[in-house]
Amino acid sequence: MTHILTLNAGSSSLKYGLYEATDPPRPLTTGKVGRIGSTARLSPADGPARDLPSVTDHATALFSVLSEINDTHPKARVTAVGHRVVHGGLDYDAPIRLTPEILTKLDALSPFAPLHQPHNLAGVRAAISAFPDAAQIACFDTAFHRNHPFVNDTFA
Repeated sequence: MTHILTLNAGSSSLKYGLYEATDPPRPLTTGKVGRIGSTARLSPADGPARDLPSVTDHATALFSVLSEINDTHPKARVTAVGHRVVHGGLDYDAPIRLTPEILTKLDALSPFAPLHQPHNLAGVRAAISAFPDAAQIACFDTAFHRNHPFVNDTFA
């Protein structure tokens, strides 16, 4: 059985989900690492929370998540990782498989979302390091909002 890992790397958190790659995907576990850069805390949805004093960045947060997943789902084989990325700019209006060239273009968009984009991309790079053979797919907030009717953008 193969698995899909989803990641949402925010400014001080990393949310995750692990799914069996079935149709439809079957959720196995979710959780988050919060307070990255301070006294980080791992909070799996299906287990006790615990402090992670050595977690100071998104890469070490991801490795803590992977350790948790390995403990609870030791046979998980991640073949794809889905990433929430805030800004896709004008070029990316749908999910896309990430390449080094695309990551360079996404880095250039960091000034438009400085509180999120760098952290989103740090999560991507950590996942590429952990799963070099897995498909890395970005899904963009800007793509989600791109085709709203004008009235949706102007009225609360």
